[in-house]
Amino acid sequence: MSDAAQADIQALAKGGRTNFLGFVLRLGGTAPFLFIAGQLYGVEALGRYASALVIVELAAQLCALGQRRGLAQRLSEDPRAAAHVIADGLLLTLLLGAAVATLLYLVPAPMFPSGNYSAFDRLVPFAIVPNALTEVALAALAYNYNVAAAVRSRSLVEPWAQVLAALGFYWLAPEGGLIMSYILAKFAAMLVAFWPLVRSIGVPRGWVPHPMRMGRLALLSAPLAGADLVEWGSRRLDIAILGFLTSNTAVGVYFAAQQVASLPQKLKTSFEPILGPVITRNLKEGNYAAIAAQVCQVGFWIIAVQAGIALALGIPGPDVMRLVGKDFIGGTGALAFLLAAEVVAATAVVSEAALVYMARLKNLYISLFTILLQAVLTWAGVTLMAQYGFNQKFQAAAAAMALAFSLGVASLLKARLLAKILGHGINNWRWALIWAAAPAVAIGWVTQQIHPWWLSLMIGVPAILLAYGTVIWHKGFGPEDRVLFRKNVGA
Repeated sequence: MSDAAQADIQALAKGGRTNFLGFVLRLGGTAPFLFIAGQLYGVEALGRYASALVIVELAAQLCALGQRRGLAQRLSEDPRAAAHVIADGLLLTLLLGAAVATLLYLVPAPMFPSGNYSAFDRLVPFAIVPNALTEVALAALAYNYNVAAAVRSRSLVEPWAQVLAALGFYWLAPEGGLIMSYILAKFAAMLVAFWPLVRSIGVPRGWVPHPMRMGRLALLSAPLAGADLVEWGSRRLDIAILGFLTSNTAVGVYFAAQQVASLPQKLKTSFEPILGPVITRNLKEGNYAAIAAQVCQVGFWIIAVQAGIALALGIPGPDVMRLVGKDFIGGTGALAFLLAAEVVAATAVVSEAALVYMARLKNLYISLFTILLQAVLTWAGVTLMAQYGFNQKFQAAAAAMALAFSLGVASLLKARLLAKILGHGINNWRWALIWAAAPAVAIGWVTQQIHPWWLSLMIGVPAILLAYGTVIWHKGFGPEDRVLFRKNVGA
């Protein structure tokens, strides 16, 4: 392996280790929030909160203009000082975010289609600005391989700030506690992201914004922003359709399942800031073989870890959902399909990490086809379940099934497109995944027979992870894969 290739693998592995720590920390914060939201605020309040977040987070993605991935390319190509390039992106995001937040505050109906909201709930659009600015700041830090800042901001400060705020607001203003805790958490995450950015990049001295430059930046970012919107929208479209066709109760149950299932998603999305600089450097050198190898390497890492987490959370699914509250147990079917969706989506995500630089429009077209397919399948599935007399829990499972199928199609299409462009195959699958899953499933079934349920959960989750991890380590991981768990690559 060349020195450059070894350095790339080392950077990717370091990012992976840091992000796994972030996953553990985020799990520690998300679980208490779901418990507080389910047990104290109730399923209907959680459903209303979820419906509002669909619009607010969609707007934040739009205002970030795809800079989570696009900023790396601009920093590598723009001859100006890095602080000036970053300042352009931050200013554009700030202007867009402020305009959209004001509009949604004045017209709150899209966030609350039922018309039921409090004065506190109406403030939620003001979380758009810090949310979008944090994305840009963390992308700038990741360009210099500073992934720890993202872990501190998104995985430590944000979830725990929301947990503490949700608990406090339950006693101070219970009618708006979930929304207010969300807003405070976003501002806290922004402050934690900007502190290392200013320290490492510095203040943009001598920088003067220019309307033409801002307009050109917005135009160039549009395809990437569209891809980000579609990718993010695929994880919220189901909630929007459920909210339209069902009730806040069904949305609340589905949202709780989605929050549990989205924990593994953080693993793959957090690799993107590290993959971006590595891919752009190899693109400048014309080293397509290295890009293909890195996409396959990272793709397998993500699938291997996500599959283990999916088994550990999916097999004891009823007990996992029971932690949120008894009213949420019916979301077990949705949870199973959502966990599967995160596994099959990994190939699409890592392929897209290269496609956004090499075939932006084609990648966008595939993304648009994917979300259109999901919309049709979700609407049809939920409607059919209702017509045949199945309750809303089955309708939620149908929405999750549509998501899993659509993301699987996207993975196949994007991997084939990237392989054609690079001239090298893209394959993240290894048969060792089946060998590792088999004993994990068997042990999971045995631990499910233990009573009471909380003891079964405490024993089952670590036992499933241990069984899966042991087999995948010995049968699936080669020397280059094990770099992910070693600080010294040359060891």
